[in-house]
Amino acid sequence: MRDSPGGLLGLALVSETVVVIGNFDGVHPGHAEVLREARDRQPDLPLVVVTFWPHPVSVLRPEVGPMLLTSLDERVRLLRAAGADRVEVVNFTSDFAQWPASEFVERILLPLHPRLIVVGQNFRFGHRAAGSVETLRELGRGDFEVEALALVRFKDEETCSTLIRQALLAGDVAHAAEHLGRPFRFAGEVAHGDRRGRELGFPTANLPVDELLACPADGVYAGWLTRLDGRDALGNPLLLGETAPRWPAAISVGTNPTFDGLSRRVESYVLDRSDLELYDAPVAVDFVARIRAQITFSGIEPLIEQMVDDVNQCRDLLTRILTDNKSAGACLSPQGRAS
Repeated sequence: MRDSPGGLLGLALVSETVVVIGNFDGVHPGHAEVLREARDRQPDLPLVVVTFWPHPVSVLRPEVGPMLLTSLDERVRLLRAAGADRVEVVNFTSDFAQWPASEFVERILLPLHPRLIVVGQNFRFGHRAAGSVETLRELGRGDFEVEALALVRFKDEETCSTLIRQALLAGDVAHAAEHLGRPFRFAGEVAHGDRRGRELGFPTANLPVDELLACPADGVYAGWLTRLDGRDALGNPLLLGETAPRWPAAISVGTNPTFDGLSRRVESYVLDRSDLELYDAPVAVDFVARIRAQITFSGIEPLIEQMVDDVNQCRDLLTRILTDNKSAGACLSPQGRAS
């Protein structure tokens, strides 16, 4: 186990704590509720989250390991935003998987000095997942209490990472967002591509798809692109008090089959902008709604015609969202900025 980037910066755990345990992939509202409940029960104690990396299934059954909703750094950031004072990341290895439940408690949990441990009601741990909530209570008798919480439900569905992954695989980013509590985000550094989009009049910021991370099904989506390095559209540092730029975008996910592409990537065209300098910049793409599935076109002209239609649909949809939410600015100008 190691201190995460979100730890307490060297502060030793010498006092009692309240501990929350879980994979927390995606840090959806169900996860956030567990952290809130833990904080409410022991508001005066540091809140420590114990999570695992990589995903246990990826180690135990790599052929069926799930694609993850967030990177480890993003998971830690979201857990901190949800209220964790410290995030402890357990390196899940095949050797660790052999530990009995009692060893997990002795070597991972007791050094954190927990007064209370909070888990989901379906929590399992130890070799072959033999440990249950009752096992944890028995092992902690005299040292800590255990609270097990029911899963959060949304529209008669239990919110869980598996459901969110399934929605993304179906291209239903709106359903995924309902259970995430936010739009699904795909982040990375903008790669140098073949510049074909620029030649067609639609320059794109291209992100390669990591096979370990979840990504929506191939197709075209409306969403937002945000620069994450504290710089503006042209790469100049933001002034004090300025917020990171976020632009409306038409987003394509896939291999670009019209040009016999092989590599899967996320290509984002910021609406009506050709002046952006984003190569090698870290960006985040937030998916709002699916426009259509991926199509193989017979030539350049029908492709461009469809791209024009895609852009118009994205602009209309994002404008309606801004209007409905009564955000700052009620529409998108022809330059693609909120106005």
